[in-house]
Amino acid sequence: MTDKIKIDIVSDVVCPWCIIGYKRLEKAIDELGMQENIELEWQPFQLNPHVGSEGENLREHLMGKYGMSREDSDRNRQNLTNLGQELGFQFTFFDEMKTLNTRDAHILLEYAKEQGKQTALKLRLFDAYFSEKQDISNRDTLAKLLEESGLSAEEGIAKLEDAKAAKSFADAQNYWRGLGVSSVPTIVFNRESAVTGAQPVDVLKQILKEMNS
Repeated sequence: MTDKIKIDIVSDVVCPWCIIGYKRLEKAIDELGMQENIELEWQPFQLNPHVGSEGENLREHLMGKYGMSREDSDRNRQNLTNLGQELGFQFTFFDEMKTLNTRDAHILLEYAKEQGKQTALKLRLFDAYFSEKQDISNRDTLAKLLEESGLSAEEGIAKLEDAKAAKSFADAQNYWRGLGVSSVPTIVFNRESAVTGAQPVDVLKQILKEMNS
């Protein structure tokens, strides 16, 4: 019996390629029958830490950040929608969609990890933001998503005012940035090697097979 493979996924919950990357990784693990061999942990990375509490229009934000045209934006959204469908994930892009500040979501994901429900909350956040048009920076929304993930809304929301929890989040984010992580998703295997971006399923399967040999 080999030791479990530790996988860290450095990501943000408003990153569409992060859910695609995860779904491809999940498919690779399932196709290899390695579900019992994997220990998965999500690590924080805020794509847009300077976005205010009201958020910014997503299309305008990306057009400004990457110099995209409206046509580029439409093509990008259609491509993501198609890739999502292939993996059983629904993207529901809309004109008023905003990019949001995800500080609170990351602190709650750390709380969920302590309770053994980190992936459940992470996937719930992805669904809420990308599929259900929910504002995942709103604390009432976050309280509801905590409960839907089998967690205590009261305990979780209290963490958002906890200085120790805030420092833990900042330290974790700085740790991964300090290792050179500058884009997401970054998938780290056994804290030894990493790939960036939403890699194809076959590439991920090859990595997992080599690590399991």
